Amino acid sequence: MTALSRRDALKGLGLALGGLVVPLRLARAGEAAAAAALAPNPFIHIAPDGLVTLVCARSEMGQGVRSSLHVLLADELGADHTTVRLVQGDGDEKYGDQNTDGSTSVRGHWKALRDAAAQARMMLTAAAAKQLGVPVAELDAHGGAVHHEKSGRSAPFAQLVADAAAQAVPKEPVHRPRSELKNVGTELPLVDGPAIVDGSAVYGADVKIAGMLSAVVLHPPVVGAKLDKLDATKALAVPGVKYVFELPSPGLGPKGFKPLGGVAVVATNTWAAMRGRAQLVVDWLAGDRAGWNSQEYDASLSRTVNEKGSSIRETGDTYAALETATKRISAEYHVPHLAHATMEPPAATAHFDGAKGTCEIWASTQNPQAAIKQVADTLGISTSKVTVHVTLLGGGFGRKSKPDYVAEAAFISRLAGAPVRLQWSREDDIRHDYYHSCATQRLEAGLDANGKIVAWLHRTVFPTIASMYVPIIKSGVAQEHQQGVLDWPLSIPNVRAEKGPAYDYVRIGWLRSVHNVNHAFAINSFIDELAHARGVDPKDNLLEVIGPARIVTTQELGIGDLPNYGASLTDHPVDTARLRDVVERVTKASGWAERKSDSKRGYGLAVHRSFLTYVAVVAAVAKDEATGKVRVDEAWICADAGTVVNLERVRSQLEGAVIFGQSIALFSQITGKNGSVVQSNFRDYRLTRIGEAPRAIHVEVVQSERAPGGVGEPGVPPVAPAIANAVFALTGKRVRELPMMKSGLV
Repeated sequence: MTALSRRDALKGLGLALGGLVVPLRLARAGEAAAAAALAPNPFIHIAPDGLVTLVCARSEMGQGVRSSLHVLLADELGADHTTVRLVQGDGDEKYGDQNTDGSTSVRGHWKALRDAAAQARMMLTAAAAKQLGVPVAELDAHGGAVHHEKSGRSAPFAQLVADAAAQAVPKEPVHRPRSELKNVGTELPLVDGPAIVDGSAVYGADVKIAGMLSAVVLHPPVVGAKLDKLDATKALAVPGVKYVFELPSPGLGPKGFKPLGGVAVVATNTWAAMRGRAQLVVDWLAGDRAGWNSQEYDASLSRTVNEKGSSIRETGDTYAALETATKRISAEYHVPHLAHATMEPPAATAHFDGAKGTCEIWASTQNPQAAIKQVADTLGISTSKVTVHVTLLGGGFGRKSKPDYVAEAAFISRLAGAPVRLQWSREDDIRHDYYHSCATQRLEAGLDANGKIVAWLHRTVFPTIASMYVPIIKSGVAQEHQQGVLDWPLSIPNVRAEKGPAYDYVRIGWLRSVHNVNHAFAINSFIDELAHARGVDPKDNLLEVIGPARIVTTQELGIGDLPNYGASLTDHPVDTARLRDVVERVTKASGWAERKSDSKRGYGLAVHRSFLTYVAVVAAVAKDEATGKVRVDEAWICADAGTVVNLERVRSQLEGAVIFGQSIALFSQITGKNGSVVQSNFRDYRLTRIGEAPRAIHVEVVQSERAPGGVGEPGVPPVAPAIANAVFALTGKRVRELPMMKSGLV
């Protein structure tokens, strides 16, 4: 065995990651603008010495955005992506939307980033045309220089910067042909990999500044509860504890991103602060949300979903078709509240300068601009007085786009008169999250005498995210129903979808793929039930329900409009050809046609369109010989996300989506008792563990030059129904409520 030094190991990692030599320290974007240079927009800076600095204005939380967007910029610009300098953008409106959520980093910024790079390239080529005395049309930028192929001459960027900076910034930049983006769609290295391995990567909990104190907060056990009595005597006696502060309640009405309130303990270190918090003696006034008990609440959702609701989608006459159907089949499905459970709980460091009236923040945030606004609102200062620096995030999944914890840190810093790093514990994170909305759904179908599906009724009831921001909204909105209800293509003549009201006892927020989790589970499970009721192969039945290849219009869907994740239906139509294609691909890869000869495993299939991407999953489950319980043995996932930038990161995200979806399917749930969340840590909020992961996850990414779709979220929704359908195929038992752990099967 050869002994390796730490240096040798890291060098080896660099080779494994593609030999990237980019100086990728976590710099701030403002550092790039010190010298006069070519800087036609906020994303591109070329120094007089030719150093190209590119800004990543999106948050890196493991999805690989810092390993992808700079390559898109470099390819369009004509720079060598292995020698550029990458810096992290602070929160600033000049970058446009920075909310790294909704799988928007590529699909939402594909054109804007190419515009930014094309502007700089056109200015450089104009300067080169002047210097070389040749037409612009004969020039091409690549490898950090502008080349004239006919004469064999070239001019490096450093030689062109001064003349290029004197050019007018093109108002209508022209993109390269797609074929010239040589690195886009290839296996790109994880640029932060070495720093993550050697410990130099800076996450929210890693920030240290001079004079910094540490803080934790005892939050109210029930949302909206107020502090009644506080005795901090014992807490203040803990060595290292300096202050105990009462924090204001968010008040009545929508909570938005406001901090929850409670009691802050500030100390010289986090451990002392946590020990001090444990010694607090408090009484709470619980308020109206103390009535939340999961069993009673779930029962109320079931009652609602079995009553006629408000129509949100309709073609034909569904109720009449059901009345005349030869056979009616119905089922009810339930998905619980879920927590984000990111590997790194929320953390933020704040320094409020009382003399200047400014606040500087370092935070693991997905949405620095929202953090700026919430900090300003909480402190009662102008947004111009708030600066937010973005660290790496140890996972996000939507939780860290809500900056309540960032504003909390700022408020505590002002009270303490010192910089403060706020750290949430795992228990804080699980018990005081913005939870994924639970949902109860009822589906019913009518079959004619030939067994053909002639009617489809879908009712969905869930507490809406909108209730956090708008008063008196108690049922889902169009943006939520677009996630698998309004946009699901059905080749059925009579279709109706309805919604019903649901009360929000906890803070509701978006979690990876949001309501698609709920709707994909119910729809794919029900389609599988219909297949068995009709005696049809589940794949054939699924394709029949979807119908022939076509572009589905809003008229066919039976809706007035489709939010479509903020994208146009022209660029991103509902395309059943793509939906059918991923089904065909994933079933071929999994050996679906031969599955019946596999006597020891059950196979399940599901498909879903979300965030403008089409994903199909086949799961194979088997019984553990020692326990008799069902386990997920193998999985296949196929995604058509249009144009992808970083193929390696796309594959990784799809693999992660299978594990994430398996956790939802088998183990995860948030329940309430007397208004408080019951779960507190990974011992009772269960995630998939290493020994429970599939022994193999096979990923196929469809090669495409279509407009980019999302990637981070769309892999999740089909996973749970694929597993549920596989469990039925193996055991003959239908699971209609998640997590499956409750059924005793797993």
